[in-house]
Amino acid sequence: MRASPRFIEGRSRIVLRVFVMLVISIVSAAAVFSILSQLLGRSNRMGVTFTPAFAISSLLLGLGSFHMHLAVANVRRERQGRLRQALFRALVCGILFTGVQSYGLWALFPEERSAAETSLGVTTFVAVLTALHAMHFLVAVMFVSFVYQLALTGRYDHEYHWGVACCGWFWHGLGIVWMGILAVISIAM
Repeated sequence: MRASPRFIEGRSRIVLRVFVMLVISIVSAAAVFSILSQLLGRSNRMGVTFTPAFAISSLLLGLGSFHMHLAVANVRRERQGRLRQALFRALVCGILFTGVQSYGLWALFPEERSAAETSLGVTTFVAVLTALHAMHFLVAVMFVSFVYQLALTGRYDHEYHWGVACCGWFWHGLGIVWMGILAVISIAM
C-alpha cells in the first residue's frame, strides 16, 4: 500500500518544521552560551566548583519537567491549546538549559591547566558526566521539538498521547540523572 502524495507532503512539512526548530534551538543555545561566557567568564579556582550556572540549569530542568507534566495532564483532558503552550515552554526551558549547561561546563575548567590536572582528579570525571548529560538533553530537545510539531497538527488526544508521555518520562529521567551528577559534584567539593 502506497502513501498518498498529500500524506507525504504533510509529513515533509512536519520534518522541515522540526529541522528549522532544531536549528533555531541550537543557535539559541549557542547564543545563551556566548552571552554568558562573555559576561561572566571563567572561574580561576582549581578543582570542581559548583558554578551558579549549574543552579540555574537545575531550576530550568525542574521548570521544564513541570511543563512536561502539564503537557501530559492537558493532553489527557483534551486541552489542546494548553498542551501546545506547555510543550513550547518545556522546549524553551530545554534550550535555555542547554545554553546555561554548556556555559557551566566551559566555566568548570580554568583557562590554563597542567597535563596532570587534565588527566587526574575529579574535574574531568564531572565534566564527562555533565557533557554526556548535555548530549542526552539535546536528544530530549529534539524529541520535544518533534512532539510539539505533531501537537500543532492535532496529532495527540486523550486516547493517543504516547509521544507526549514518552517525552515526559525522558525529561523526568534526565532530571533524576542530573540530581545524581549534582551529588557527585557536592561529594567532590
